[in-house]
Amino acid sequence: MTADIDEADLLRAQCYSLLAQLLVRQPDGSLLARVAALKGDDTPFGGALSRLAAAASRTDEASAEREYFALFIGVARGELVPYASYYLTGFLNEKPLAKLRADMQALGIARKTDVKEPEDHIASICEMMAGLIAGSFGAPADLAAQRGFYDKHLAPWAGKFFADLEKAQGADLYRPVGEIGQLFLAIEAEAFGMTA
Repeated sequence: MTADIDEADLLRAQCYSLLAQLLVRQPDGSLLARVAALKGDDTPFGGALSRLAAAASRTDEASAEREYFALFIGVARGELVPYASYYLTGFLNEKPLAKLRADMQALGIARKTDVKEPEDHIASICEMMAGLIAGSFGAPADLAAQRGFYDKHLAPWAGKFFADLEKAQGADLYRPVGEIGQLFLAIEAEAFGMTA
């Protein structure tokens, strides 16, 4: 991350990055320990962060792996399908993915060669937002570019995904992740709305 972004943007990038790390694969012991050490405050977002830290502190790697598998992979399919295409069309690899790939190319964002998942996975899009804010793809994107990416690739579906995650039957560790995702996206939408 670049040193010339302000503290608020750094915090935003870190939140997107945390969501990406928790959603890309089951958390290992190191990530669980880092999450368990998080401290919230008395705001709704801070309370959700404290609930996530508490859930991480009582979760071991094997439990996290089982929960992640049940929620996102499953024997035939997980409880949730964390892709924009699925949430917006009911199918995988549809127009939302093609639009995301076109925007990635325009922004100079390349798909990681070791990643087999389609780019419209919620973790990938959160990682891209973090990178746009922090300057991982060149200079940090200006607010208009960030808002454009958010409006196209997160706003239409990610709130619903995080709401579904919060109330998912198999969620324990991931229940507060869903809550944090919803609250954070609402904060982002409100902040972007104030810049219009």
